[in-house]
Amino acid sequence: MESPLGLRLQRDDMSLRKLAENTLRDAILYGAFTPGQKLIERDLCDRLGVSRTLLREALKQLEAEGLITNVVHKGPSVAVITEEDAREIYEARELIEGHLAYCFTVKASDGEIDKLAASVRALHESDIASDQINVLQAKNGFYEVLFAGSGNHVLAQMLQQLNNRVTMLRRMTLSSPGRFEQTVAELDEIVQAVRSRDADEASRLCRAHVRNAGDIALSSFHAPSPAEAGAEGKSA
Repeated sequence: MESPLGLRLQRDDMSLRKLAENTLRDAILYGAFTPGQKLIERDLCDRLGVSRTLLREALKQLEAEGLITNVVHKGPSVAVITEEDAREIYEARELIEGHLAYCFTVKASDGEIDKLAASVRALHESDIASDQINVLQAKNGFYEVLFAGSGNHVLAQMLQQLNNRVTMLRRMTLSSPGRFEQTVAELDEIVQAVRSRDADEASRLCRAHVRNAGDIALSSFHAPSPAEAGAEGKSA
């Protein structure tokens, strides 16, 4: 399969609908489609090599996940996350992620903790300036390990759905000056607390990590656009 940005599917044991769903989801999460962009069904059918019926089933699932909106007589488009949406997402994420970190610290095997540490090492080896997609995938890898080892599948599923929408915001927060380095340092501290089996500290650190990311995400709604910043610079 090509990268999420290429969209062309491979035929394998997974159903075509699921393949279309996963490919479109990745394309949205990693920036191939931008918030508010209209999704043309005929174009997507051609690029994915699937029927319109199958495509619409995939789009319906992504709509349920909050990644696209579908307006009558206008068709589907990539969801735009508002400031209020972001605030609610981060508030919910802080509560859920803090508890999952607690559960992971108590229940995870030593091997799962090693996997969590390895996911953070992958972030250390990533370059936010040249490969944002790889950074986002590495960060999502951290959460995949956390979800799997927490032992609470209901909360993990809830956070996974939130995390898909957070990934759309994360492109802004991680590109904020100094945030990537701060993120890696915060995750290092979380891993240390987990290795020490200090569940309360791991939970506290996870909640603080989410709050810090949320503060940056919310502030980005009030930052000037590149065009506005350029205009201000010329007038200064």
